[in-house]
Amino acid sequence: MKIASFNINGIKARGAALERWLDAAQPDLAVLQEIKSIDDTFPRALIEDRGYHLETHGQKGFNGVAILSKLPLEDVTRGLPGDDDDLQARWIEATVSTPKGALRVVGLYLPNGNPVELDADGQPVPGGKYAYKLAWMARMEARLRDLLALEMPLAVMGDYNIIPQAEDAARPEAWRKDALFRLPSRQAFRRMLHLGFTDAFRAQTQGPGHYSFWDYQAGAFERNDGIRIDHILLNAYAADLLQHCQIDTAERAGEKPSDHVPIWAELAL
Repeated sequence: MKIASFNINGIKARGAALERWLDAAQPDLAVLQEIKSIDDTFPRALIEDRGYHLETHGQKGFNGVAILSKLPLEDVTRGLPGDDDDLQARWIEATVSTPKGALRVVGLYLPNGNPVELDADGQPVPGGKYAYKLAWMARMEARLRDLLALEMPLAVMGDYNIIPQAEDAARPEAWRKDALFRLPSRQAFRRMLHLGFTDAFRAQTQGPGHYSFWDYQAGAFERNDGIRIDHILLNAYAADLLQHCQIDTAERAGEKPSDHVPIWAELAL
């Protein structure tokens, strides 16, 4: 089974890029982020005409996540538990069943967290975007604990807006004070890894120079001035099935691309 994650940066603006990638890559299942569309106006035919089942969790103008699968999607849930007042569309879950077993899939779009607003003691200002990011990650950790208790293969995929280590940025010094690379952000990410997750890409590929996002400005892609912020985390059951993981860097050179590229993994499932 080939599973993938792709921050499309607007399904209506980047639909052609998504079509191009789906036709070439043929994932069995993919999660999308930043669809930037409400459910009722999502261009479903773009995906369903290619033989995929589709579930969306949209929001007008920004955010929004989706799951598409060649196999039926079961037990679909939308929204990250833990805060009934949080209406941002950033989390979707579903289960797919194969002859070899079932897989629980999470598609997520973790908050960016910028600008970082700190008080005089260096703590995140309540109500600020960075405080929201860290609180969201705490809720995510709690949800992952619940999902791990299911004791089944689990893949948690998406745009994490986290640069895990210095080697995951071409110029780490430029990101020191950014919400994506601040120490509390990376610590929160590591706490989730320490629950028993494997970073699928790093399980296969080591060293610097591997990125999934490049800014549109200043020729960042041409200079490979990127960051790795799109991740596939696998619990122990899924990690045992991991065969390969790759970032589709070439997609960034296509016509009207997203500023992200897909990441995918193959599981023996």
